[in-house]
Amino acid sequence: MKKRCLVVTGGGDCPGLNAVIRAIVRRASLEKDWEIIGSLDAFNGILRDPMEIKVLDKPAVAGIHYRGGTILGTTNKYGPFAWLVQQKNGTWKEEDRSADMLRKLEFLKVEAIINIGGDGSQRISQKLFEMGCNIIGVPKTIDNDLSSTDCTFGFPTAVETATESLDKLVTTAASHNRIFIMEVMGREAGWIALHSALAGGAEICLIPEIPYNIEKVKNRISERIINGRGFVNIVIAEGAFPKEEKIQNHVSGAGIQLMNLLKDAGIETDIRVTILGHLQRGGTPIAYDRILATQFGVKAFELVLEKDFGKMVALRDKNIIAVPIDETIEKYNLVDVDSDLVHTARKIGICFGD
Repeated sequence: MKKRCLVVTGGGDCPGLNAVIRAIVRRASLEKDWEIIGSLDAFNGILRDPMEIKVLDKPAVAGIHYRGGTILGTTNKYGPFAWLVQQKNGTWKEEDRSADMLRKLEFLKVEAIINIGGDGSQRISQKLFEMGCNIIGVPKTIDNDLSSTDCTFGFPTAVETATESLDKLVTTAASHNRIFIMEVMGREAGWIALHSALAGGAEICLIPEIPYNIEKVKNRISERIINGRGFVNIVIAEGAFPKEEKIQNHVSGAGIQLMNLLKDAGIETDIRVTILGHLQRGGTPIAYDRILATQFGVKAFELVLEKDFGKMVALRDKNIIAVPIDETIEKYNLVDVDSDLVHTARKIGICFGD
């Protein structure tokens, strides 16, 4: 009987997921004694009764590398450590079903797991590894906030989407003498906002790492709009907040909040807010993401062959390496406010509101 490796995609969807799955399957096809299977909707496919799994062979993954999303489906709900179970009184309670899941994996003859996901998914990977599970992590997040890797696949495509959107807002802002606020994803880290602001020529960029002063933002706007003429494009990460009042628990609506603060501060120019939301997650991955995802997939399966478990694949100085999962989840990969990228942005006139 062939050895089995389970592939899981968890958390938010992301351009490049299918390219990873395809790379794992194609690399495994070179080994005659391995079979790849996938669990639908993260680990939930294993936990369901009956189980929802599918065999992943070369025909199953043919031509999926350019498709967005994931053929396995994904979710950030439930999972092995927080499975919702209805109680006798009708209420719902989270239960730890990790031991049950490991028994199911043993029944399926699964010898290794490749878990493709972001911070939350890799925390699950680490807990399963500590329970004795043979698991490998693959970093996935458009926010680029996983430490230990120079870049996560999906991030470059998200930046491309945000930049293209900002390009379009520039022309309409100029035509109508308006202020446009474009809100992008990034609860903890402002990578998408920073990169798209630089690439798209925004005048103001507000990120979680640099709390903004609304008067500083107002002053910058006043430099651009004189006697009602002129326009301003602002990029704001969803986790950005004013110095005076930090948004607790990252309540959505950073763009709306900024608009209201500007109006309260006396800005009379017409302000419009565009929230990109899940547009940043969808669509076809750009070439860089397909390549990086393919490298990650091949490396992940080779770590399985080497039995080097408890590791996450990572990009480091143009090389694909393996790092302990517990190191990757110690802290978020935040924008260094003293970095060359932030310095460059400041020197071309981008205002961070500080």
